[in-house]
Amino acid sequence: MTDQDRKPQLSIQIIPVTPFQQNCSLMWHNETKDAVFIDPGGDVEKLKAAAAQFEVNVSEIWLTHGHLDHAGGASELAEHYGCKIIGPHRDDEWLLEGLAAQAAQYGLPGVRDCAPDQWLEEGDTVSLCGETFQVFETPGHTPGHVIFYHEAGRFAFVGDVLFAGSVGRTDFPRSSHQDLITSIVTKLWPLGNDVRFIPGHNQMSTFGQERATNMFVADSVLWTPAQ
Repeated sequence: MTDQDRKPQLSIQIIPVTPFQQNCSLMWHNETKDAVFIDPGGDVEKLKAAAAQFEVNVSEIWLTHGHLDHAGGASELAEHYGCKIIGPHRDDEWLLEGLAAQAAQYGLPGVRDCAPDQWLEEGDTVSLCGETFQVFETPGHTPGHVIFYHEAGRFAFVGDVLFAGSVGRTDFPRSSHQDLITSIVTKLWPLGNDVRFIPGHNQMSTFGQERATNMFVADSVLWTPAQ
């Protein structure tokens, strides 16, 4: 039996949260009902309700990076479920230590600073009931940004690295546009054009679609044909 023939073991529900409409993902194993939240940026009661609706047991929280709209609800949810916070890379520690201050600037009450139980580095893996995700460091939008890639399922959670038709902002402190483009070209594209991705905002796409049409990182934009 090939990976393509396997019965899917994972289900994913995308839940937009906060005024930023960030895509928080609730992912669970269909047999065990064990689950993880990826990038729970806020609206904690809404996220708790989703977990209850699908009757899942939240065992971990995974973070792609330290911005408020991706990590603002992590500490409260971890306390509620008694679970660990995994990721991102330690280079985003300064952001996670300032979540409450970030939230105050936007008038968002109740947000706590975040101290992950485990930092992630290139080559690490995270898993849900034996379903393994590879971790890739993808700096640019933030210095400690990471993505999670499921090779068997050919999909990835890419946070704010890449969007359908756009890329992550790099006008923040410690952001780098060149680092972002390098991350996309050297970490995402080699995974394959068929890989579907869940971005931090808006709809899903594939790497191949973005290589063909994305005005920021399409092959036609980044590469000049030889004369």
